[in-house]
Amino acid sequence: MVTTGAAVVDRLSLQLTLLLFLSVVVVTLFTALLTAPQRDEISEFYLGNRTMSPLRNGLAMCGDYLSAATLLGSTGLVALTGYDGLLYLCGTAVAWMTVLLLIAEPLRNSGKFTLGDTLALRLSRMQRPVRIALALCTLTITTLYLVAQLVGSVALLTQFTGEPSANTRLLCVVVIGTIVIVYAAIGGMPGATFIQIVKAVMLISGVTVTAVMVLNRFDWNVGALLGTAADNSGLGTRFLEPGLRYGGSATNKLDFFSLQLAIVLGLAALPHVMMRLLAPKSGAVLRTSVVWATGLVSLVCLAAGILGLGATAIVGRDTIAETDRKGDAAVLLLAHDLGGAVLTALLSCLAFVTLLAVAAGLTLAAATSLAHDLYGAVIRKGRAKETEELAVARLAAVVIGVLGMLLALVSWGTNTATLAFLAFAIAASAILPTLVYTLFWRRFTAQGALLSLCGGLATSVLLVVFSPVVSSTPASFYPNVDFAWFPLQNPGIVSIPAGFLLGWLGSVLGRPEVPQNYEDFEVRTLVGAE
Repeated sequence: MVTTGAAVVDRLSLQLTLLLFLSVVVVTLFTALLTAPQRDEISEFYLGNRTMSPLRNGLAMCGDYLSAATLLGSTGLVALTGYDGLLYLCGTAVAWMTVLLLIAEPLRNSGKFTLGDTLALRLSRMQRPVRIALALCTLTITTLYLVAQLVGSVALLTQFTGEPSANTRLLCVVVIGTIVIVYAAIGGMPGATFIQIVKAVMLISGVTVTAVMVLNRFDWNVGALLGTAADNSGLGTRFLEPGLRYGGSATNKLDFFSLQLAIVLGLAALPHVMMRLLAPKSGAVLRTSVVWATGLVSLVCLAAGILGLGATAIVGRDTIAETDRKGDAAVLLLAHDLGGAVLTALLSCLAFVTLLAVAAGLTLAAATSLAHDLYGAVIRKGRAKETEELAVARLAAVVIGVLGMLLALVSWGTNTATLAFLAFAIAASAILPTLVYTLFWRRFTAQGALLSLCGGLATSVLLVVFSPVVSSTPASFYPNVDFAWFPLQNPGIVSIPAGFLLGWLGSVLGRPEVPQNYEDFEVRTLVGAE
């Protein structure tokens, strides 16, 4: 999201949004406290209620994945770039197929609380260094994504108040961050699950109803919607053809492919999504849950595409671009035209709740990794009592939340999409190769895991540092200097193969694991332990 210089919607919308948001927060906080783990058991804090139905699990998975960027950023991208924005949404929906077909069931069958438990079951050597590397990657990914959510909350507030003052930014970040800490530290997975389900139901209902209103405006004639969108885009039929944003030079096309690669492959390796995959009690429940999540995410992406086209057709591409050059205001401008202050407030409240829910899931995932992988397995060497580890997990949630708030205030003005895309790239480059090799390659070793984790993380970060994201362009962090020798803004096309290559190289050159380990592990991934 980006900031704009003036308010997008009126004061009544702001008041209604505040009222709705406070109502949702009060209800969900109260429920999170009621559903919080009542016993000092880490399984309940990390995984929550494992007897939930597939639909509720699917809603929670959908809530974990879809962020405010889907509602605001993706809709704006469609409104400004037409076909290319729709193509981007397709990648968001297709990403779940990777989870469904490749990762979900083997990971649930072999895991316990984190990926570190799966690695410990699979590898017989160097488990502590591997867990440290995994915790570092997890902390980096979740912190980047968390900061993006907190900065995004201020950027969303900007749509109402114009450019916020320093005190307003501080207040917004602290309030949102504190609520997130309460969800994660006190509610644990049960509390986070509740807010995810509430958020998913609100998001699906909100975008679906608004999409129906758009289609009704055009008498359910999709051709009329597309034609009017093309006419009001100022670009004619070019709006409905590929290349408006990601066309032209070979560099732009490669950048788009690199971004889509990171999104499609990175989803399966996002720490908070992997935690959610471990929660279902049985493989059958997991499979049905992921099918539900895939369908629900696809529905939201379809509705977001309709909203983007509707915004261009009804509001006009030039008006959207003048209000917010990134297009994040498109859905709010559309809502104001369709339903006035009430619909605008509903969608704005939905965006705030979406930010809260995703941030809570990220904070819990980071706290779990620090408490279970780093403290429990590395520092205490598996000898920590459950009450002790649970206390560390809650403390870690507070520390991660405060760190996220501080970084969000320091990085104000940063393009949140860049932070989120870097998190996806790191997940796809470091964690995914390790996960795939662990589950499916007999010769994978601890050295391969270390190289894959550390090498994928380092490659992703270094390529971004030496890319146009940081220097050489007016939109860079440092526009007046130029040390960008890597031409792409998204490193996935290079860093993902590098992560797989390093994992292979470390395994080939390193000391082999005990053969019996993989045979026992393979049986576990196929059969599981209910």
